[in-house]
Amino acid sequence: MNTTKNLSLKDFFGEFLGSIITYDSRFRYTLKDLLFRPGVITRNYVHGQRLKYANPFRFFLSVSIIYFILQSLIATFTGSNNLMGDFNDPDSDGIVKFTDPSKALDNLSERDSITIDSVFRANNIPADSLWNQKAKYSNEEADSILKSYIPFLPKDKEKDEAHTYERISEEQLDSMQRGDRVFSRFELYWDFYKTTQIKSSERALDSLQHNNSTYNRWAYNKVQALERIQENPSAFVYYLIEKTPFFVFFFTPVYALFFWLIYSKKKYTYMEHMIFIFHIFSFVFLASMICLIPDTILDMNLFSGIVFSIIGPFYFYKALRNFYQQNRIITILKFIFLNIVFWISSTLFATLFFLITAAMY
Repeated sequence: MNTTKNLSLKDFFGEFLGSIITYDSRFRYTLKDLLFRPGVITRNYVHGQRLKYANPFRFFLSVSIIYFILQSLIATFTGSNNLMGDFNDPDSDGIVKFTDPSKALDNLSERDSITIDSVFRANNIPADSLWNQKAKYSNEEADSILKSYIPFLPKDKEKDEAHTYERISEEQLDSMQRGDRVFSRFELYWDFYKTTQIKSSERALDSLQHNNSTYNRWAYNKVQALERIQENPSAFVYYLIEKTPFFVFFFTPVYALFFWLIYSKKKYTYMEHMIFIFHIFSFVFLASMICLIPDTILDMNLFSGIVFSIIGPFYFYKALRNFYQQNRIITILKFIFLNIVFWISSTLFATLFFLITAAMY
């Protein structure tokens, strides 16, 4: 109902608390059934109990975003990030882990000479299984070894300063096959940028006598983004991690296609399969959120490891059983198939998502 009454502080907080209380019962039922009744929440929601639960799409985005906010807060106060591993402290098996790969290089370079096993230990590589002797390596040799195992580390400045470029005209590029044309253009812009250090795309394109088109400006700006990734790979990794909720959100419709195919006899709609998947992913983020504090206190990923290796697969199996209500043998076979499909399709989709994200970086 509309009103012309001036809004007081009491009215404002009254409406605020009212909205929370109204949502509270839906939140409580959603949280309880999602955590302890796998698949049942989806069955109830699909069969009409929609006012009882929170919207599955909005709930997933809310939970996933809250998870990463909490993760960032914990990282800020503790100086470590569970998503990227611990750093500067040896774990129980004596392997040193680093949040930022470049920190491994910095810490090792402080020494006059480094044993080969310490170099591999810094990058989580079991050196003892590769070498029995303790051969000595200089800082430069250790740098070379580390860079061969950490592909995102910046290249040597001496190599960057030696960059040259061979001018390729627009006409020459247009005469190439599409794939070769794209690759050659980026390679040319990369070499030109590293040689001249010209940041302005308009000025660079004018020097190269290329068209000052939107695509060409975008392509030239991307080589500068690539340099940022080289110089600070951990920042790019964090940038990717922050986009995980959106990756899952757009990946779900792809994954739902396989549910729609193998459960076609169940007469569920494509959208109802999507709701089931969003509930599964919501559970993953909720469980991860619950594990954050104990894992942070113990300084190890014990609880999250149990969730992903034991509880998670069992939860997924039970959810399939409770929602689709098929016998154990058929459910186990479909469980295995859907897991294989998940890892293959998520890898392919993640590669595409990575390229799109890098293009926007």
